[in-house]
Parts: sequence; structure tokens; C-alpha cells
Amino acid sequence: MPLPSPLSWYSHHLPHWFLSLVQVFANVSEIILPFLFLVPIRSVRMTSFVFQIVLQICIVLTGNFDFSNMLLVTLLLSLLDDQFFYGRKKSLSKWSIVGTIFNVLIHGAILYGVVLLFSLKINGTRINSEIAFTKSQFDNILGQGLTYTIHFGLLSLAGTVLYTLSNVLFDNQGTGSKTFGIISTIFYGVIAILLFFSNTVPLASLHPASNSTINPAIRATYNRLHKLHAVNQYGLFSKMTGIDGRPEIVLEGSNSIEGPWKEYNFLYKPGNVNHSLPFVAPYAPKLDWQMYWAAYSTYDKQPWLLSLTHRLLVGKSEVLALLDKLHSPFVQQPPKYIRGILYKSKSAWWTREKVGEYFPAYTKDSPGLIEFLKARNLLPTISKQVVNPIWKQALDTIRYITNHLEATLLFWAVFTAGLALICTSGSSKKISQNTFYYTGLFYFMYFFL
Repeated sequence: MPLPSPLSWYSHHLPHWFLSLVQVFANVSEIILPFLFLVPIRSVRMTSFVFQIVLQICIVLTGNFDFSNMLLVTLLLSLLDDQFFYGRKKSLSKWSIVGTIFNVLIHGAILYGVVLLFSLKINGTRINSEIAFTKSQFDNILGQGLTYTIHFGLLSLAGTVLYTLSNVLFDNQGTGSKTFGIISTIFYGVIAILLFFSNTVPLASLHPASNSTINPAIRATYNRLHKLHAVNQYGLFSKMTGIDGRPEIVLEGSNSIEGPWKEYNFLYKPGNVNHSLPFVAPYAPKLDWQMYWAAYSTYDKQPWLLSLTHRLLVGKSEVLALLDKLHSPFVQQPPKYIRGILYKSKSAWWTREKVGEYFPAYTKDSPGLIEFLKARNLLPTISKQVVNPIWKQALDTIRYITNHLEATLLFWAVFTAGLALICTSGSSKKISQNTFYYTGLFYFMYFFL
């Protein structure tokens, strides 16, 4: 993961059998259960929703993936209905009983399949797991399953639209209300079907067998909608990284080419092995994220990194504000040389070994560095544009204030205050008291942790 959390180290050192079981849970939740979103039975969707929420909570606790998990949870809210949000309990009918039976049967079948596919066996206080299928078998099932899923999803969507339309037609309402209901149902139904067909393109592209079945007209519609970003593929990582150790770039400065070299520390990414790491999600510190991905590449393909190095060499205060100035050297006076060293972390971030030099030592006037940045138009320039002094002073003041606030704390303080306002009810005095209470409680918990 790009930015481990304080719990990452502990989760990494859990027993191997438990981590294997967690991997089974993640695979089932991400590969199998999402197909149940298309089942037109409320209890089935609700059970799948709970599994997905548990998975997202576990990810949030053990890794800082910025706002990605919040986006996923927001999408998952579409599985809920008015009965969940407003507590509108429906009378027990034969259809609800049938739905419950189907829910038990479906998840029972999934549980049975998981036991077989992952060879789950109870061994004393452990539950051992082992993959019992081959890569080719998984590939065949994926190719066939995607095609069947698209057809099943279309039938489910069509059934839902027709069911809603029948409710409107046979509802005892006035002519005007019924006409409006019919028109709105047809309108939203057409949009839903259009988006569904567009979604089949990125879904089917997961496998060549299903990708070849997409109608050219549907693909053309997807290409038109793609410009609007209404339908997109989503995924954090196309492949797993850091399996044999986490590569980490460390910037070191010195006033002599012979050393001693002192390490720059960042606010959120792993660096000093004696420092723990904070919870930062859903805040996304871009510099720390980019440092993670740069470690999987070479510095000549990361021109921004050498631009960062040059700005540190000239002592740009805006760049220094992005680093952990309390634990970094050369805050008052920039060093003469800066170099990049590549390390590989083992067992999370508390131990690391030096791999080699990531980029050589540069000074602020090094010809190679200057030419590299000049060729990419990355050298800092002095703007000759006339600036409104009042606006400049106002923006500089805002920037000065925000630079002295911890970004994660600021975000969660505002978020908690807003959540308290939404969740509380009653008089304005009560809302004010509850807001103060919840916000103060968050501040206490944050500093305590």
C-alpha cells in the first residue's frame, strides 16, 4: 500500500493462517459477492452490502487509500432503500419470506463453494485455507461468468423497471400524478438501461471471451459517453506491488560530497524507521503518494522529483512546507548536495535495507540537473505579471494559516462537525452543544491516538 497506517504493522504480523483466511474473505467479497448486487431481492442485496462495508472498514483501518474507500461506500449506498433510511417496515408477506429463503440458499451455496474452492479445514483453533483451483480454471469461469452476468443484470434491470411501472399504473392516484409517474419512470428507466449497456463495455473487457461478445453499437455508445466520464473503469492497482519488499526513496542532503548525509523526512510516507505513521485517509497527500510510485520507476522518468530536489537545494519555503520540518535537516539553510537513495522495506516499515543510489548527488547549479529541468520547462521562473496586491495579501494570509494546520485533523474536524449537525435534531442550542461535544471528542481521540 502507498501509505501504511499505524495498524498496518500489526496486521502484517498476524498469524499466517489468519491472513490467508482474510485473503479468502477479500477475494469472495470483491469477486463473487458484487454479482449479487444485481439480484432483485432486498435481503440478498443487504447481506452483500454488509460484507462490502466490513471489507471497506478493514481496508481503511490497515491502509491509507485516500478517499477511494469513501467513494466505494458512496456507491454501495445505492443498494439501500427507503426502508433502510426511514425505517419504513413492510408487513410480513409471502414474498418477503420467499426472499429470506432465497437469501439463505444463495449465501449458503456461496459458503459451500468457498469451502470447496479454498479447501477450508478446521485444525484445532485454526482454519486452514488453500486454493483448490488452477489459473486456467479461474480464467474459464471468469470468461463465462461475465457473459452470464451481463445477461442476468439486463433481465434484473428490465424486471425492476417493469415492476416500478406496474406500480405506477395500478396506483390509485389522479390522472396528472399517474401521467407524471409514468413519464418519469420511463425517463429514468431509459437512462438506467443506457448506462447499463455502457457499463457492459468496461465489465466485459476484463476477459477476452466476454469482450468479443459486445455489440459494436454498444461500444460506440460507450465511447461517446466516455467523454462525459459517466461510465468508467475503476481500480487502484492493476497488479500487486511490494510483494518482495517495499521500495522506498529517501532524499539525503549534505554540505560535502563526502558526507555526512542527513535524511529528509516526509509527513506521511515511511521514512525514519523509528517513527510510526498516522491515519491520513481520506486526505490524499499527493507528494507522499507520488514518492511511493516513483520508487517503482527511474528518476529520469519522474521529472517532478528532480524539480523537487532543485527547489530543496534553493530553499523554497513552499516545498519545505510539504515535508516534516520538525524531523528534517536543512530547514533554515539548504544543503549544497542532495541525493536519492533507494531502500527496500521488510516487514512493513520498521526495518529496511539499502539497495543503492536512486539518483546521484546534485547541487543547485549542477549542469545535468539544470539541463534536465530546462528541457522540461520545470525551472522556477519569476512572474512579471502584475498582481493585485490586496488579493495577493489575502491569499498569502490564507496559505500561511492553512500551512500551520495539520491537514488530516482539519478535514476530520470539519467532517465531524458537519456530521454532528446532520445527526442531531432539536433546538439550535441543542445542536450547538452536540456539535461542540462531538467535535471536542474527536480532537481528544485524535491527539490521544
